[in-house]
Amino acid sequence: MKYLFTFILILLAGITFGQVEDPVQWSYTARKKADNLYELVVTATLPKPWHIYSQSTPAGGPVPTRFIFKTNPLLSVTGKPKEVGALQTIKDENFGVDVKYYSNKVEFVQSVKLKGKVKTNISGTVEYMVCNDERCLPPTKKTFDVKLL
Repeated sequence: MKYLFTFILILLAGITFGQVEDPVQWSYTARKKADNLYELVVTATLPKPWHIYSQSTPAGGPVPTRFIFKTNPLLSVTGKPKEVGALQTIKDENFGVDVKYYSNKVEFVQSVKLKGKVKTNISGTVEYMVCNDERCLPPTKKTFDVKLL
């Protein structure tokens, strides 16, 4: 019985410490702007003191946020998503570059054009990195799939 109890405690500790920490809450919506034209809005919400990096954070710094859209012959995606939020830029001594980041909340808005009157989805992956004043978490990837109606 003593060994069983010890085994259960070790198992529970492994499960607890084995979970990946990710303070970012993601939401995904599509807004119709005109016939065959949509905006994909990807929102990252972060608790204090975490922040997420801009797509335009320079090389040598933390991993910038990046979107990879799956190829879909029914739609076209051009350019990078527009960032909507309170952009902050600081000289980060740890990385040795000016880093650009968002705290609290940022929206990434991507224009999407349908190639006709069709119903389809836009899907892909967002890769990002978050840090606070004490540490950074490893880069993370999240997949998404949003209906365009």
